[in-house]
Order: sequence, then structure tokens, then C-alpha cells
Amino acid sequence: MNIPATTLPSEPAVTCANCQACCCRLEVMLITETGVPERFIETDQWGGRTMMRLDDGWCAALNRDTLMCRIYAQRPLICREFAMGEEECVKERQASHSART
Repeated sequence: MNIPATTLPSEPAVTCANCQACCCRLEVMLITETGVPERFIETDQWGGRTMMRLDDGWCAALNRDTLMCRIYAQRPLICREFAMGEEECVKERQASHSART
């Protein structure tokens, strides 16, 4: 009887319960109108509109207690397209973890 070998993932799957909101530290350019409230928008030195970030680098729209977006329904296009648990997400989580250790 042969039992197939199984490789266990080195990291648990990313879920809403264990998300560390690593993507909320990335610069977010506003390239389409999604209704982001003006209080969360900055204009960069070249005139581009970006999501405001706090002094510590976190997105100003992130609820720091829940790690959830306070403007989820109006979030920028890039935030809508950044898929939780996909390759880019996992890379950001690894980079964030490496920076802390």
C-alpha cells in the first residue's frame, strides 16, 4: 500500500481573521474615481493623488483596532484588485515580517 506524500504549506492561508493588513502600508495612487472621501487624499509633489498615510506609514483609512478599511465601499481601484492571499499579498506579508525581525 502506497500513501502519497503531502507537503504542508509553510504559512497558514491568509484569511480575514489573520490578515495583517500589510498592503495598507503601500503607496496607493488614485487613478479612478471610486468616491474616496477627500480627507483621505493627498496630492504628491508631481500633482498625483494618493491615499493619505499616517506618520508611521499606515493608510489613514485603516481602522487600527480591527485592521479593516473604514471606507471599504469607496476604496481605491488598486485596493479592490489586491487579492487577499494571492502572490502579491504573500510577498508583502513576507517582506513585512522580514522587516520586523
